[in-house]
Parts: sequence; C-alpha cells; structure tokens
Amino acid sequence: MKRWGFMAWALLLSLSLGAAAWGDTLADVKAKGVLVAGIKDSAPPFGFIDPQTRAIVGYDVDFCKAIAKKLGVKLEIKAVTSATRMPQLIAGNIDLVAATMTITAERAKQIDFSYVYFLTGQKFLTKKGTVGKLADLEGKKIGTAKGSTSEQNAKKALPTATILSFDDYPSAFLALQQGKVVAVTTDESMLAGLLGKAPNKEAFEIPDIRISDEPYGLGIRKGDKGLLDAVNATLLEMEKSGEAAKVFEKWFGPKTD
Repeated sequence: MKRWGFMAWALLLSLSLGAAAWGDTLADVKAKGVLVAGIKDSAPPFGFIDPQTRAIVGYDVDFCKAIAKKLGVKLEIKAVTSATRMPQLIAGNIDLVAATMTITAERAKQIDFSYVYFLTGQKFLTKKGTVGKLADLEGKKIGTAKGSTSEQNAKKALPTATILSFDDYPSAFLALQQGKVVAVTTDESMLAGLLGKAPNKEAFEIPDIRISDEPYGLGIRKGDKGLLDAVNATLLEMEKSGEAAKVFEKWFGPKTD
C-alpha cells in the first residue's frame, strides 16, 4: 500500500484520460455552499460508519474534507457502492466520487479522474494456511464486490474459478467466514481494513499473491474542468504541505487497525 506520491506518472495518466469539455459544477458547488461527495460506508479504512457517531469516516472522507475546505464550502456525504458510484455521479446526484475507485481507460470514457491519491494492488484474503499460490484458487469460489475492477481482474487471473459478486466487501468476508467462498479478493488496502476490524483476525491472512496494480483517483463528471482543476490543486497542496502524509498515517500507520 502506498500513498499517491507518484506525481509525474499520475499527471501523465490523468491528462491522457481527461476530457476537453468544460463543466460548471464548481460554480454550482460554490453557489450552494455544499460539496456532495459519494463515499463508501462499508470499506474501512477508506469509508465506514463510526460506531460512536454513526457518521461516515475514513481516508476518503478526510480528502474530501480538505477539498471542501479549500473551496470554502461544507461537505455532504452520500453513501455509494462500487456498482452505484459512477451512475450517481453521472446522474448529478453527487459532485464527485471518493470511493476506492481505480483509474481505468474504460471508466475514463464516462467520467474524468483526478491525480492518483492512493496506489495499491489486488490480493486475496483467505483462511490462514489454505492458500499459498495463485493456482490454489483455480476452480474455487471467490467473493468480491459488484461493479469493481476486482471482479474483472479475478475473472482474468482465475478463468476456472467461480467469482461470486456481493453488494459490498463485508458481505463477501462474511461468506468467507461461513465457508461459502475460499477467498475474498480486492485491493490489499481494503483487505487489510476488513481484517483489522475482524474479531477473529488471527484465523485469516492475506497471502503474498498480487494480480494487479490499482491507482485510485477521485471521479468527476466528464468535462467538469473547473472542479477537476480545483481538486487536483488541493491534492498537490496536500502532498507538498505534508497533509496527505498525515492522513495516510492516521488511517494506515502503525497505531491503526
């Protein structure tokens, strides 16, 4: 798991996938005084419900707070899933997506992406001692989330496996605990979040089997150059000031789950 400090690569990737048209979401956000962000509520530590406050908190939330502060507006969070985040953005129900979304050329045909703010890779969560190599998962049932790149990557890496898609990753993890699947696959950072909050974490592990690289970007409506530029400027400032490093330490540092 790494932060997004791959500036030259991130800049080239974002520019190559971006759109040329202009949008007015930035003006609308400033006019209403609210930035509406789509964030997952079941993907710790990126976005999850705090049991004490019942509010959605996490790594993605803190980045959106910084963007809203930079714009001088309040932040409103709407819960999304892997399957609903892009449709909600395109429909105009949210202003941006901060929901563990990998930048892909296919997705960039429909929306624009910010610079990379987190880089991880896809692995597997399994019961301890059951999986040592990728071949051990051939022909087996594997859980993941609907509408995710993890779903697609798993099918390519394990053509003989049965990929079962759940509404979210906690549901997939429950299926693993119940023996309905032999593994859950998604980005390593999210698997670590699931494992960190499991009461019986000692019974599970994340084997050193990596099948992809997953650069995360914030999703913006196609052609919304004003908001995209503002978001990218904030990400750059957070990196230069050390704020991005502090957010990473808060959610992924040695004192966390």
